[in-house]
Amino acid sequence: MFGYEFYVDPSRCIGCESCVSACAECGTHRGVSMIHLDFIDRANTIATAPMVCMHCEDPTCAQVCPADAIKIGEDGIVRTALKARCIGCSNCVLACPFGVPKVYAEMELMMKCDMCYDRTSIGKRPMCATVCPSQALMYVPAEEAAQKRRERASNEFHFGGQVVRTKVHYMLPAPESVMSVDVADAIWEGEE
Repeated sequence: MFGYEFYVDPSRCIGCESCVSACAECGTHRGVSMIHLDFIDRANTIATAPMVCMHCEDPTCAQVCPADAIKIGEDGIVRTALKARCIGCSNCVLACPFGVPKVYAEMELMMKCDMCYDRTSIGKRPMCATVCPSQALMYVPAEEAAQKRRERASNEFHFGGQVVRTKVHYMLPAPESVMSVDVADAIWEGEE
């Protein structure tokens, strides 16, 4: 679907896991879901957020792959590792700032969301976006996302001093335009 972009809006996620089930049905995923639900603050809230591959413009997973198994298509989609090349080293897992790739030992293969390339390459929407009842996951033209949401779409993330730009857009509360992540904010220091 030319002109369509992928959007994740965590404020709309209801935790139903329809996306997880639908993802496993994607023909290229071999029955394994490539999307997962993150529990934001499990001790204090039921809030969840769907996590898909963000399809970085300059993906660290591909940079650290010693076997050159991870390829980026002309459309910017970062593909699952090539089975013939992947050595299952897990470098990609450790390098991804979003924590997306998974190595499946039984298949000796790194797998991750490939935005249902088998579907999107022929003009269909990704499986997860077709079943999301709350539209936390959308595959729509940019104009439609801007018209239907008060949140602001961003595809720029700051991890400390590193800037990561992605093909997938994350909906942020206005007036935010960039998501900044500082690992120090997530470290539990306990009581003194």
